[in-house]
Amino acid sequence: MRDFSYLRANSLDAARQAAALPGAMLLAGGTTLIDLAKCGVAEPETLVDITHLKGLNSIEVSERGATIGALARMGHVADHAGIKSRFPAVSEALWQAASAQIRNMATIGGNLMQRTRCPYFRDPANFPACNKREPGSGCSAIGGVTRGHAVLGASDACIAMYPGDLAVALVAFDAIVHLGARQVSVDDFFLLPGTTPDKEHAIEPGEVITAIEIPGSPSARRSTYLKIRDRQSYEFAAASAAVGIEFEADGRTIRDLRVALGGVATKPWRARAVEAALIGKVLEPDAVRAASLLAVQGAVDHGANHYKIELAPRVVARAILKLGETA
Repeated sequence: MRDFSYLRANSLDAARQAAALPGAMLLAGGTTLIDLAKCGVAEPETLVDITHLKGLNSIEVSERGATIGALARMGHVADHAGIKSRFPAVSEALWQAASAQIRNMATIGGNLMQRTRCPYFRDPANFPACNKREPGSGCSAIGGVTRGHAVLGASDACIAMYPGDLAVALVAFDAIVHLGARQVSVDDFFLLPGTTPDKEHAIEPGEVITAIEIPGSPSARRSTYLKIRDRQSYEFAAASAAVGIEFEADGRTIRDLRVALGGVATKPWRARAVEAALIGKVLEPDAVRAASLLAVQGAVDHGANHYKIELAPRVVARAILKLGETA
C-alpha cells in the first residue's frame, strides 16, 4: 500500500491552495480516482477532499441557459426536469454513461477530468511505454490492439480515445468551464495530444472547476445523444453523436445545427464541417448522409479501429434524421 495524506478543504480558497501542492489530487465522487489508483496510474501525495464545500452542487436552469455546479451528481443532473426539457442531449448523455451506482456518486467536474480507458495507459506493469503516463516513453498502443482507439485527433505520440459522454454534448452547445477567475470553453478545455499527451486539460495548478455553464438555444432544446456500443449498457461508445437542430418556420430548412462526436477521437470532437454543409439546406436524407461523411475528415485508422470511420457518419446521420422526424 502506498501512503498518502488526506486533507479536507473547508473553503474554495483552501482547496485551490491545496490543489497547487506537488502531487495533490482532488477527491469529489472518487469514481475515477479509485480506478486509477487500483491500476497504479494515480499515486497522489495528498488527497484534497472537496465534497463538503458549499454551493458547488446547485443546478440552475432558465431561458438563458444552465449553470451546473461542479459537485452536482451526474444522476441528479440527468434527472433534473429543466435539463431534460431544455438540454435533452445533456440528460441523455448522462443517463447512458456508466452505471446507476456510479452516476449517483460521480460529479460533473470529476466527469470532465476523467482520463482515457486505453488499456495500455492503465496497465503500467505490462506496458511501461505510455506517453500519457511517462512523457517520452513511447506509445504501446501504436502497433497493438487498437479497436477502441481514436481515428481523429491522434498523433504519433498518442492514439488514446476520449471515453466520456457528457463532454460531447457540452462541446456541441458551446458550454463553458468555470475555473474561478478564469473561464474556458469546453472545446478548449480538452487538449489534443500532439507531442504532449500527458497534458489533457487546460487547467493550471491551483485551479478548481466550480461550474459548467451551457448557453440556452433552440438547437439545444431540440437535441439528442445517440450512443452506439458493443452492449446495451455499462459500456463506452464505439461511436456517439450529440446533435441539436433548429428549423426555419417551414419546419424543414435548417437554421442552426450542432454536431459533436464521441468514441472516435482523442477529445470530444465538434463536427463543424457537417454543420456548415447543412445549415440553410432543406433536411433531406440523402443530403444528410452525404454531409455526415464530413464528420470523419482527416481520420486515420490503426487497423482494428477502421470501422469507426464508417460507423461515425452513420451515427451522425441517424441522429440528425431522428430530430427531423420530430419537426
